[in-house]
Amino acid sequence: MIAVGLDGFSRGWVSVSIDGDQRTISFHSDVADALSRPFDRAGIDIPIGMTDDGERDCDLLARARLRPHTSRVFTGARRWLWQEFQDPDRANKEARRRGQTAVSRQLWHLGKKIMEVDAFVRVNAARDIREVHPELVFLRLNGGARLPRKKSEEGDTLRRRLLKRSGFHDIDRWLTETRIGSGAKRDDVLDACAVALAAHEPSGCVPEGPQPLDGHDLPMQIWF
Repeated sequence: MIAVGLDGFSRGWVSVSIDGDQRTISFHSDVADALSRPFDRAGIDIPIGMTDDGERDCDLLARARLRPHTSRVFTGARRWLWQEFQDPDRANKEARRRGQTAVSRQLWHLGKKIMEVDAFVRVNAARDIREVHPELVFLRLNGGARLPRKKSEEGDTLRRRLLKRSGFHDIDRWLTETRIGSGAKRDDVLDACAVALAAHEPSGCVPEGPQPLDGHDLPMQIWF
């Protein structure tokens, strides 16, 4: 099977594909281009499926698995935030009026990519496109042992070692040569590799069992 993993960065998307023993990486300006080639299953490190109040069980379960590093899971994505507002302060004022939690600045700035993926997945509902959290994948690859911060030297080294064990023998070259000029950071490349692994051979998801669906019939499950 052909599996693709996507991770967003400032200029677009890092795309990593797994086709048998072959691993390839490419960089794209939009998600439609990144998923324009044939694939059997794709994973994306971005919220897929949203509720009107921003609360999803999958986020809470992912946070529980990643404790004490719960900040690694962004919560609170709501379509109306970006459909109705251009300013985060006004959006948060409305959220509080509705009795909801405010959106963090980090999540707010992911809004363009969240809505880009939301539109693409809704139009391509028949394709197997899943939400993946790379930190849950790395946690699995590390045997459940807690991970150091991904941007620390220790964290970078550990994640590279885990990926090499999983068949990414060119990861050092990708990080030092291939990504140069793309705008992608080291951790963007590492995360895309992890997402591709979950797309290729998923180990599980939160929540388990039947897919909870949002108002547009999109699944609200995070795979790893």
